[in-house]
Amino acid sequence: MTETVKLISPVDGSVYLERSPLDQGAAQAAVEAARAAQPAWAARPMADRIAMVRKAVAIIGEQQDRMTTELAHQMGRPVRYGGEFGGFEERALYMADIAEAALAPTVIEDSAAFTRKITREAHGVVLVVAPWNYPYMTAINTIAPALIAGNTVVLKHATQTLKVGEHLAEAFAAAGVPSEVFQNVVLSHDTTSALIAARAFDFVNFTGSVGGGKAMEHAAAGTFTPVSTELGGKDPGYVRADADLDAAVDGLMDGAMFNAGQCCCGMERIYVHESLYEAFVEKAVAWVNAQKLGNPLDTETTLGPMANVRFAATVRAQIDAAVAAGATAHIAPMPADDGGAYLTPQILTGVTHDMEVMTEESFGPVVGIMPVSGDEEAIALMNDCQYGLTAAVFTTDAAAMEVIAPQLQTGTVFMNRCDYLDPALCWTGCKDTGHGAGLSALGFQALTRPKSHHYRKS
Repeated sequence: MTETVKLISPVDGSVYLERSPLDQGAAQAAVEAARAAQPAWAARPMADRIAMVRKAVAIIGEQQDRMTTELAHQMGRPVRYGGEFGGFEERALYMADIAEAALAPTVIEDSAAFTRKITREAHGVVLVVAPWNYPYMTAINTIAPALIAGNTVVLKHATQTLKVGEHLAEAFAAAGVPSEVFQNVVLSHDTTSALIAARAFDFVNFTGSVGGGKAMEHAAAGTFTPVSTELGGKDPGYVRADADLDAAVDGLMDGAMFNAGQCCCGMERIYVHESLYEAFVEKAVAWVNAQKLGNPLDTETTLGPMANVRFAATVRAQIDAAVAAGATAHIAPMPADDGGAYLTPQILTGVTHDMEVMTEESFGPVVGIMPVSGDEEAIALMNDCQYGLTAAVFTTDAAAMEVIAPQLQTGTVFMNRCDYLDPALCWTGCKDTGHGAGLSALGFQALTRPKSHHYRKS
């Protein structure tokens, strides 16, 4: 008998949702249905596909209260922040707006003698494996452009946010997308790997851990199935001597602590010019102490629990190890800290790159702060990491950014902001963060394949 998948709510440790995963036969049938439906879906006018994606987004928009409450129960985000519809809508509608231009043929020649052009064709069946930390936004990054480009989509959402996958499937069905064209499925790891190994999918998009990304690539080995990954991160921030100090504190601390630090591009380590270091730490500690850790269903709560007790245990272990090695913890335990999912946010100083908290992904509300002598030392420390998703520099010198940015080993470089995904820019990474191209016109290129046409007319 197949074991059920249980979604444990971080709010109180109760079972919020329980579902049975598809067995191998049922999973294969779902993928075969998606493949059978794909040619007709791709043959529909692009305008129709775009209209249905827009309608699905609007339906979710009419149900924001549901989104907000269910997210609080599933992964602990405080209801005061109102879910994540803003980013969800922004990304989906931007991709809808640029679709026709991004997917238009590239015409090299159209003369009496020759037609030469490059067109884009859908891969076929796209598997989207979505994470729990921003479960609507990360999923729509691929779902919307994949459907618009003519692919069918099979969504496997994280166990921690199973309800999000169901909500999305309901909305797309209500918008008129055929049930075989967009499917939300519950699959075990073994079944997922077996399907990938059997070339059931034509493109795989995975957002998650480095270990998960390796498993995806291992399953796809030898199949030539493209696998796009966004994996771990240890994103750095740098405060130059000329920075607006208050803006740097507000931006970087929000980037480190929002969503209980569970952000793909959250700030996990900060380097501050020695002339601003003490003032930055003092203001950062005050910023964190002003937060209220508590039940995410309480509108006064600014910081909810981590999504799972084991995630919090990892962060606690990093903090304890750093303190044992000589780091200083600046935030006293908060009343709501229960030793489980509810974790006091922490600022550490006296840290070094010999400590795991400064080199390995934390994915929680902790940040280490180090003083640096200038750009050269900051750049070296920012690059001293196996990951490369984003990096943020706070400075009033735009010309300096043109020198610093090319030296940073990262997918996105921010100036005077952080922890934001611009749908007009390519979302990508390097090193152990993985490889891929999400959103922007490049997102459409990733979700399609080029076909060259060379017609001799005489």
